[in-house]
Amino acid sequence: MYRTEDPPPSLPGDDPTGLQSFAVLLRRMNAEFNRIAHEFAQAQGLHLTDVQALIAILDADPDEGPMTPGRLRRQLDLTSGAMTACIDRLEQAGHIRRVRAADDRRVVHLHCAEAARGVARDYFQPLARGTDAARKRFRPEELTVITRFLTEMNRELALLRCRTPRS
Repeated sequence: MYRTEDPPPSLPGDDPTGLQSFAVLLRRMNAEFNRIAHEFAQAQGLHLTDVQALIAILDADPDEGPMTPGRLRRQLDLTSGAMTACIDRLEQAGHIRRVRAADDRRVVHLHCAEAARGVARDYFQPLARGTDAARKRFRPEELTVITRFLTEMNRELALLRCRTPRS
């Protein structure tokens, strides 16, 4: 369980809850996630973009319906040609399936293949165990606050993506 007497991590500045400390911690976490994603991509013979696409398909919001190539292209900010090549590689590797919509055969839905879910589950099991170990160091009310913070960070990042001018 988390103890308030534990020393804070080594961070620049005097305020462990200040903006600079948050920025450093978020960059460190992002760098570690990127390292893990690169290693997974290499182990699977994929490009990093392929892994990002696979994650986006896995994490697609069910309220928005199944992931489509167009939505995935916009989310990853790729050209249509680059998106097609990425989807082709993922399909050829057996990670995804293209499924035509029943109500409109022109619409293609992207689904993760069950084998890909198993490969990802096996590979990321140590990360899941580490996440669970970290979670267990916090009380439920602390986890609620952390979840709120992460939700708000994701909302802010999505807003930044919408505001960023495309070249």
